[in-house]
Order: sequence, then structure tokens, then C-alpha cells
Amino acid sequence: MASNLVIVNTGCANISSVKFAFERIGAQVTVSDDTAVISAADKVLLPGVGSAPAAMKSIKAKQLEACLQGLTQPVLGVCLGMQLMVSDSQEGEFGSTKTTDCLNLIPGQVKRMQVGELRLPHMGWNKVVNKYNNDLFKGIGDGEFFYFVHSFAIEDYQHTLASCEYGGVFSAAIHKDNFYGVQFHPERSSDAGAHLLENFLKM
Repeated sequence: MASNLVIVNTGCANISSVKFAFERIGAQVTVSDDTAVISAADKVLLPGVGSAPAAMKSIKAKQLEACLQGLTQPVLGVCLGMQLMVSDSQEGEFGSTKTTDCLNLIPGQVKRMQVGELRLPHMGWNKVVNKYNNDLFKGIGDGEFFYFVHSFAIEDYQHTLASCEYGGVFSAAIHKDNFYGVQFHPERSSDAGAHLLENFLKM
């Protein structure tokens, strides 16, 4: 299953665990912030840990925005990486109520989760429900558990591939054209996560 995968070095992510997860299933992995290398990849992964404002600031400083918006090969965003794929995020700079403009690869907005008495961040294993048959979740049972760590989410809407519930229903995975995003961490999600990464490599 050798596939040339580039993990985008946004400067705001712990890449080692997801890199190892892909290498374990046979991918040839390069970590890069070089637009030529990213554009030439068979598959691209957009990782992310931390805040949307910091990640977008780093992406713009590295002049990666136009490159990412112009990709035509399969692209997978993970956790914050998925949130960066939509139009904007309510997660602003600390102390600010201003929204953060994101990459606008898929329409949508990231909002702080409203969970009532439940704790934030939403952290741990939770059940993911597929909305319809799709290549990313091929062979993965409906209601499989994946590992989440997040306080912001995208609502369940027209671009939702799979949903999850924590205080309310939100998008566990989204898709438009060649762009896919997952809110959970497949690299921490045992066999189901490895299966999803394999499915992505086969696209």
C-alpha cells in the first residue's frame, strides 16, 4: 500500500504519533512545509493541535494558504486540522470575541460546544455514526468508537460524513470534493483508526 503521503508541517501540531501510525500501515511519509513538496504528494494530511488562531497565523506565515486551497489530491484534516478546513471558527485570540477565518475548503463554522452539565473538553472514546456509505469509513462498523479531545465542533450539517453525540450532535467527519476531515484522532483510535487511515491511503 505504498503511498506518498505528506503531513503538512503547520508548526502547531505534534506530528510524531500520526506519522508513526501511517508508517505502520505502509505509507511513505514526508513532513514538510514546502509548497512544491505538498502539491506533488499523492495524499496530504493536515494535522492540528492547539488553537485555530495560532494555527492559521502559522499557515499564513509559512505562505501555505493558497497551496492548501489549490490541492486536488485527497486531503485529510485531523482534529484541529478538520476545523481549519471550514470557513471560520468562533475560537478567537485569547480574550477576543472575533472569529478566525479558516481555509474555506468546505463550507461551515466551528463553534464552542454547548454540553450542559458535561465537562469540556470532550475527551475520551465515543461512538461515531456513519450518515451514509462512504470510502473513508468503508469496512468500519456503524457505531464504532473513536478517541476525541476537543472543546469546539462543527454542527451536523450537509457536509457531515459521520456524527457523534456529546451534549448534542456534532460532525465527527466531514467531506466535500477531495477534502475530508475527522474530529477524532484516528492515530489514537486503535484498529478502527488504523482502518480509516488505510481507507484514506487507498483513495
